[in-house]
Amino acid sequence: MLTGKQKRYLRAKAHHIDPIFQVGKGGINDNLIDQLNDALEKRELIKVSVLQNNMDEKDRLAEDMARRVYGELVQIIGSTIILYKPSKNHKKIELPR
Repeated sequence: MLTGKQKRYLRAKAHHIDPIFQVGKGGINDNLIDQLNDALEKRELIKVSVLQNNMDEKDRLAEDMARRVYGELVQIIGSTIILYKPSKNHKKIELPR
């Protein structure tokens, strides 16, 4: 579980990152989860864009996504979801205490 200080730090880091995944009408599937896991292992912090044709609630979608990749939901801002998961092999981000 991330503290408020850690979430602020990650939000600042994510500010300049572009979304690398889009969730559309099909929603979340196993292929997307596998790709998210691969990207989180390499980058630790990613943005996911939710398209307008997706009818799911963004809060529920983001929580489900974070749960399925065993990561942390950092923020939902508009139609963008920010996810964090510490990498096992490519550790880049050192969180504040």
